[in-house]
Amino acid sequence: MRDHLRRVIRQQPAGRAYAAWIVTVRHSPTRRRIRGLRVWGAFRHHNYRLFFAGQLVSLVGTWMQSVAQGWLVLQLTNDPFALGLVAAAQFVPVLVLGLFGGLVADALPKRRTLIGTQAAQMLLAFALGLLTMTGRVEVWHILVLAFLLGVTNAVDMPTRQSFVVEMVGREDIGNAVGLNSSAFNAARIVGPAVAGLAIGYVGIAACFVLNGMSFLAVIVGYLLMRDDELRPAPAMARPRSGRAVVANLAEGLSYVRRTPIVLLGVSVVGLVATFGMNFNVVVPAMARDVLGVGSVGFGFLMAATGLGSLTAAVALAVAGRPRRSWIVGGAILLGVLLVGFSQSRSFTLSLLCMYGVGVGGIGMAATANAAIQTAVPDHLRGRVMSVYTTVFAGSTPIGGPVSGAIAASFGVATAVAFGGVMSALVGIGGLLWLRRRPAEPQLEPQLELPPELPLEPGLVPGHAGGMMAPAAEGVASRPGPPGP
Repeated sequence: MRDHLRRVIRQQPAGRAYAAWIVTVRHSPTRRRIRGLRVWGAFRHHNYRLFFAGQLVSLVGTWMQSVAQGWLVLQLTNDPFALGLVAAAQFVPVLVLGLFGGLVADALPKRRTLIGTQAAQMLLAFALGLLTMTGRVEVWHILVLAFLLGVTNAVDMPTRQSFVVEMVGREDIGNAVGLNSSAFNAARIVGPAVAGLAIGYVGIAACFVLNGMSFLAVIVGYLLMRDDELRPAPAMARPRSGRAVVANLAEGLSYVRRTPIVLLGVSVVGLVATFGMNFNVVVPAMARDVLGVGSVGFGFLMAATGLGSLTAAVALAVAGRPRRSWIVGGAILLGVLLVGFSQSRSFTLSLLCMYGVGVGGIGMAATANAAIQTAVPDHLRGRVMSVYTTVFAGSTPIGGPVSGAIAASFGVATAVAFGGVMSALVGIGGLLWLRRRPAEPQLEPQLELPPELPLEPGLVPGHAGGMMAPAAEGVASRPGPPGP
């Protein structure tokens, strides 16, 4: 009956016109572009689905601990400089050991290495929770535990970054990096808001205990992965002498220096992370002393940053391939809005500024990450990513104490404004450098077209026997493998 009605409708002039319009829409360039985005491509892989789910749970706990730890230090010391010292203790190991963590990532099985680092971080979170719950916690306890967390991160960060390509392959690595950033920043919205409420109504210790429990989701996800679906890179020969270690490190550093897009990403992210992205160090004092909104307001300020970061991360996941201009543009946006935040005395305006800071920060950092992973060969991935993670996370030992010292000497708002000005200047410098260099075509987003479908002749006026050739529509076919 349905087929009969279709035949009757198609015999009418209006029916034929409608059928022609449907075919035109189905095979229009716009529709092909949308289908070519492959927003969820990485979720085709079983192992990546486990990884993503575990990370989403664990990262909520991580952000809860980050907020709770800052508030606890402020309660114990009432000194913004102490916030910078704790941040430095956590990230000094990354700065010192990060490059060696890249060697570990290239030499050892990544999944087993990650299970070990996550189990260690779970125990550290439970230890801090127990000390806080019993009322015995002191600042030196927090400093020691933060240092040990940094040691595990020196190995965990480059290993986790380089493990993604083994789960999804090069064809979906760009999409996976965008989705990872989305998970990170979705947790950045939920975690600080929940932590702010928990601190106000339950107590700080609960945040640390819940963070420890959240690591179980990651560990179980790693254990359930299928080995036969992983795509491990050839293991690097383990260096057996100090000279071999130095030679392997030099190989990764040399690649960074001679590859322009990698050098741009590492330089801009490292400098902005040093001066601008350390605003987390002084935001607790900004919330309490300048805006007067307490722990709950502090949680929502951090959640606003997370919402902006999530917006940028989703945009990157949809775009698939990075653009060089997003790296410097994100740095400039972050800097300008940090200056605006430093001058704001309105909580609503401050939330809007922090949202924009999140957009700029993750737009810069995630794009740099994706651009680097696009360029780097597999056998160097761990070492090159260790350079990126070292300058990104390892900049905190420099920037954290500087921000804390400026806040203690000249005021919290001055410290935030200083970071914003420096970040904007770095972004402007990167923009001027880009204008002097030719475009790099391999970083431009390209669209993957679905196979052309056979059409009934004559349904689309002017299209003899099918759709127009992609080149005629200005749509390029997909070049080499994508990157995160």
